[in-house]
Amino acid sequence: MRRIAIIVAVIAVLGLGLFFFTRPKPIPVVLKEVAAGKVEATLANTRAGTIEACQRTKLSTIIGGRIEYLGVKEGDKVKKGQLLLKLWNDDQQAQSALAQAQITLSAKRSEEACIAAVNAEKEAKRQSELRAKGFVSTSKEEAARTDAEVRRASCNTAKADIAQAEAKLKTTRVEQGRVALYAPFDGIVAKIVGELGEYSTPSPPGVPTPPAIDLIDDSCLYVKAPMDEVDAPKIQIGQPVRITLDALPGKTLPGKVRRVAPYVSAVEKQARTVDIEVDFEKPAEAGKLLVGYSADVEIILAGRDQVLRIPTAAIQEGGKVLVFNADSGKLEERLIKAGLANWEYTEVVEGLTAGERIVTSLDKEGVKAGAKVTPDEKTQAKAK
Repeated sequence: MRRIAIIVAVIAVLGLGLFFFTRPKPIPVVLKEVAAGKVEATLANTRAGTIEACQRTKLSTIIGGRIEYLGVKEGDKVKKGQLLLKLWNDDQQAQSALAQAQITLSAKRSEEACIAAVNAEKEAKRQSELRAKGFVSTSKEEAARTDAEVRRASCNTAKADIAQAEAKLKTTRVEQGRVALYAPFDGIVAKIVGELGEYSTPSPPGVPTPPAIDLIDDSCLYVKAPMDEVDAPKIQIGQPVRITLDALPGKTLPGKVRRVAPYVSAVEKQARTVDIEVDFEKPAEAGKLLVGYSADVEIILAGRDQVLRIPTAAIQEGGKVLVFNADSGKLEERLIKAGLANWEYTEVVEGLTAGERIVTSLDKEGVKAGAKVTPDEKTQAKAK
């Protein structure tokens, strides 16, 4: 009996040891306490937005030709009306000079013809008076009157010649405008395609030829961003927006929706989106921004302060969360009713109370309802 008791005791000790060393170890998980805070309902862009200039134009000459004058270089600030580029046009200038000379000649001829017309009209009047007194014949009076009418017609024709010459001069000036580029607004030269002496080619219809000069007004900037088509009905002009840029990490800039596109963009192999435009509320806070910077926007639809909230990432499919039971050390599944939500926090209307702790590390293997867990203090400390 003694030996049997010893053997039983040894087996029991071995069994307890085996159970101790082979039992499942608690899974370390990250817990988040349910607490009150601010929750906002927001919408975010589907792809990165872009900083755009309120005014930007890509200038090209209407006709092609050799660049004779290039008055700017990339990065130069220019004023409205400033001559930027001009092609060789000596032939047009010669035509303009010829038209100017024709105006001068026509004016001289008009002066001569009109003086003759005035004299002829005086003579016709004198002949009419003499005819009334019986000193000249009727035929001589008619001849004088006819000569006056002919000379008056010549005077009018000469005046028409002046108008024609002036119209021709205007035509030559229009032609000269086809070879020159002037700044349509104050701005900065972003890019120039071509050098002095090179041939500049305009963009024919349907052919994407690079422009000669890319001009940007960088004094006014906005963000253009694509939003999912399903979110379009919720977006209204004037809604507040948070803007973040990769170039300014950790900085959030306030803005407002200024335009919602009236159509849906359907780009191949991409989701259908609606473009929106967002103005900076305080442009000075943004500092010096470059056109083309990538930007993200978050439209604030609604917000509530001091409501129970949990991380959105802690919610499983079906609106369920895993709650940590400190007494048993196990996880319990709980169904919640959510209110406002965004990618960071979700409002809890029902299902949880302040102070309870839920699991946020759902990607860990074995984390499910009934699992034995332990708080991962190191990870939680780093998260804080």
